[in-house]
Amino acid sequence: MENKPLAERMRPKSLEDYIGQQHLVGPGKVLRKMIDSGVVSSFILWGPPGVGKTTLAMIIAEQLKRPFYVLSAVSSGVKDVREVIQKAEGQRFFNTPNPILFIDEIHRFSKAQQDSLLAAVEKGTVTLIGATTENPSFEVISPLLSRCQVYVLKSQEKKDLEDLIDRAVTKDYYLSKRNITVKEKEAMISYSGGDARKLLNILELVVNGLGEGDIVIDNEAVHRELHENPLMYDKDGEQHYDIVSAMIKSIRGGDPNAAVYWMARMLQGGEDPKFIARRLIISAAEDIGLANPNAILIANTCFEVVHKIGMPEARIPLSECVIYLATSPKSNSAYLAIDAAIATVKQTGNSPVPLHLRNAPTKLMKDLNYGQDYKYPHDYPGNFVDQPYLPEELKDKKFYQPQPNAQEAKILERLKAWWRKYRG
Repeated sequence: MENKPLAERMRPKSLEDYIGQQHLVGPGKVLRKMIDSGVVSSFILWGPPGVGKTTLAMIIAEQLKRPFYVLSAVSSGVKDVREVIQKAEGQRFFNTPNPILFIDEIHRFSKAQQDSLLAAVEKGTVTLIGATTENPSFEVISPLLSRCQVYVLKSQEKKDLEDLIDRAVTKDYYLSKRNITVKEKEAMISYSGGDARKLLNILELVVNGLGEGDIVIDNEAVHRELHENPLMYDKDGEQHYDIVSAMIKSIRGGDPNAAVYWMARMLQGGEDPKFIARRLIISAAEDIGLANPNAILIANTCFEVVHKIGMPEARIPLSECVIYLATSPKSNSAYLAIDAAIATVKQTGNSPVPLHLRNAPTKLMKDLNYGQDYKYPHDYPGNFVDQPYLPEELKDKKFYQPQPNAQEAKILERLKAWWRKYRG
């Protein structure tokens, strides 16, 4: 017991002790009803690290008294999958419930590994529970995904994390024997990023760092202990989202050296290169955008190449793409434009489409003046004609504002030539 980390010692054994995810396991919610009925179908739990995916699967198996098999996509191959399925088949008897097969990080399973699961899931040899930090739509093959419900787990709420700290200090066998006073929790919660496992690792690190005798934990003590032990709260890549955030912010800030460094940290930590490549596509659209429209093409090509060749060679196109993005001119005008448009839609509701822009496939619609007075731009000089395209009450609204870079300077000149609202 004493060799187990605090996060493992505090792992809940029942839904009553389970923290968070009340939208799934609260009274009357979908997973609670499934458990209460005793009939569990295959599903995938999608959410960030440390929100209780593995714990929830273990609780379900325990409460339903099902055999429970665990595979990690990082260390298991097709052979391991088949061996587990054979064991499950050997344990099945008439009217006995099928075992639960829990696969952690199922997004890292290859197509062949996922294919090897299909028949067993279809026949009901096992009930599959997968856990993933990645969108299953991208990483789980369609035949398998169609046989599983997907449930989204959320980052833990601040109140849940505060309760977890209190519970650990008072209920853990070892911590409860020490005189621990938690004066401030903000720093621990901030460092955890909503990850309950990471929070408990931080708490344990701080307690051990403060030594024997009475222990007082405040924000200053947390900052001091973590800065003196920068790697100890990064066990098994738990800073996954912190490091990818650092890479993206380095790209946004135009620092290719930092961007490559943070990417190297992820690759050395065993990160899926496709995860990195997807984030580069997002960065190309969000942070570079119209200042360099080729950036999203480069990033998308990088993803395709990485998908085709895999590691270790994938590190080279990834490096090329990261450096290209970091050294490109930056603009978030497209990002701001769509967010402004969505905000306006939420405020104004469903404004009617102007009659001249409406489609008129039937005589009745034509009689109602649908499409009447629409001017076809290609019939006019320069393929442009001044006519309204927004609802009347929004006619002067500007969602897109070009930013000061060479590419968008050209766009702005064109818009000024077309539209009066861009000339002011």
